[in-house]
Amino acid sequence: MSPHWYALGAIALWASLAALGVTLRHVPPFLLTGLALVIGSLPAWPLVRHWRVPPRTLALGVYGLFAYHFLLFIALRMAPPVEANLVNYLWPLLIVLLAPVLLPDVRLKPAHVLAGLAGFAGAAIAILGGGGATGTWSWGYLPALGAAFIWSSYSLWTRRVASFPTAAVGLFGLVSGLLSLACHAVLEDPAQLSARDLALIALLGLGPLGAAFFLWDKALKTGDARHIGILSYLTPLASTTLLVLVTGRSFSISIVAAAALIIGAAVIGTRVR
Repeated sequence: MSPHWYALGAIALWASLAALGVTLRHVPPFLLTGLALVIGSLPAWPLVRHWRVPPRTLALGVYGLFAYHFLLFIALRMAPPVEANLVNYLWPLLIVLLAPVLLPDVRLKPAHVLAGLAGFAGAAIAILGGGGATGTWSWGYLPALGAAFIWSSYSLWTRRVASFPTAAVGLFGLVSGLLSLACHAVLEDPAQLSARDLALIALLGLGPLGAAFFLWDKALKTGDARHIGILSYLTPLASTTLLVLVTGRSFSISIVAAAALIIGAAVIGTRVR
């Protein structure tokens, strides 16, 4: 299967993250993340024999899954969510631009830069068109920027460490989930979860915080990081579109403009060798 299909599968699952997050916004964020990551690791438990990875690789996996969500939740608490999410979605652009810096066998061409900038412009239109911007500064943007750097650098550095089975991502998710639950125990108040909450958390874990990570790892192992980074701009577009459908809002011109920019950037970026 083409690496692009693995990437698109992960993107499709991540598109539901915002909608599920809105539905579960009453659940403390570290509790939500911890439970979802532990559940997301369950499909890899039968392959536990493939979890033997060097400490450096495990540290990288925890860095990507736990540290990313840790900073993102801090950003969403300190800054307006729409703007913080926009800063977080710099990570696809950073994947494209950091690829030649972190990967010795990759070169960046002008078309990649143009496609990356066009894709980010589309992501900005998609997100801001769905919520609007306040235009005020918040220190919460700094952890959002840190989260973007962590996910982009994690995605690239997985190609610098010793090769590991994709099933080992289950170990990354399990350890990261347990760390998130520890943060919940220390930083958050206890919460009562209904049967509906648990069902939605299970869906969240098996999808955007579970299977998506396995698909993403497979795409990065077999594909071009620059092309995959540009395809990632479909995530905010798909997420915003799904939120429009879930909340009953009407589609706007901004969504159409974002679609044109993002799809155009993806086509241009993936055609450049």
